[in-house]
Amino acid sequence: MTTPTDPTIIRPREQDLMGLPIRRVLPQSAARQCGPFVFLDHMGPHTLPAGQGVDVPPHPHIGLATVTWLFSGKLVHKDSLGSHQTIAPGDLNWMTAGNGIAHSERSPESERQIDSPIEGLQFWVAQPESTESGTPRFEHVAAKDLPHWQQAGADWTLVAGEWQTHRAPAEVDSPLVLLDARGQKAGQIEMEQPSKTWQWGLYVLKGELSVGQQRLDTHHLLVTGGTLLIRWEPGAHFVVFGGEPLGPRRMDWNFVATDSALIDDARQRWQNHKFDPVPGDDGYVPYPSKK
Repeated sequence: MTTPTDPTIIRPREQDLMGLPIRRVLPQSAARQCGPFVFLDHMGPHTLPAGQGVDVPPHPHIGLATVTWLFSGKLVHKDSLGSHQTIAPGDLNWMTAGNGIAHSERSPESERQIDSPIEGLQFWVAQPESTESGTPRFEHVAAKDLPHWQQAGADWTLVAGEWQTHRAPAEVDSPLVLLDARGQKAGQIEMEQPSKTWQWGLYVLKGELSVGQQRLDTHHLLVTGGTLLIRWEPGAHFVVFGGEPLGPRRMDWNFVATDSALIDDARQRWQNHKFDPVPGDDGYVPYPSKK
């Protein structure tokens, strides 16, 4: 996998996911991953008319954690562990797949009765080889339980991992950071690498922002193996994420693994309906045919 050390700027691919416009930020040919982060989708911003909703039926994962971080709207998460959780803006859903989990994401009934805005990010974080075949788990962290602080003219939230003196509640399997920042006034910050091999990603959701002397346009991602010097104007909203690279990963559909045999096994289990079902949701996303 491509893991750039020099700054690389990525423009997402615009796609449609079951009627919801998204931007596929990672993976891209220029950067297949950023530290342990191997996938990033930006959903919306979009307004769903009354009578419609997000409907992603049960589908499987192995070898990764899905990270859902909303800015508007609500989603109901159900999974094969029996989890049933509504996520709202500012909350965190962290689902670790391990040796296999299935889940669905749908709009709650309350959102379907109105014109409902929806926007958010979903990351996939690859698990290290030591845990990729482990027991799946699910964590929900309410907004009030995440670390929040003001620094350099911005409001910061630590969504996951550790940064400076702050530590987020969700259990992670490797060293990483996921931060949400919203500029209240013009400011700047220098973010050094915690280690020599650490990689940073910076994604701009809105507003004016630059890294060093280079402007970073809205809905663009910068990936680098160096220090970040970030400058922003009032109203800027961005996320900073990164961590230690875990080495090459194989990706096939919703599966991530160090060994193709694990992916082949997961594919066969899903096709043969051997994953545990999602209680309360009998939908099914078939494995995509390869033409």
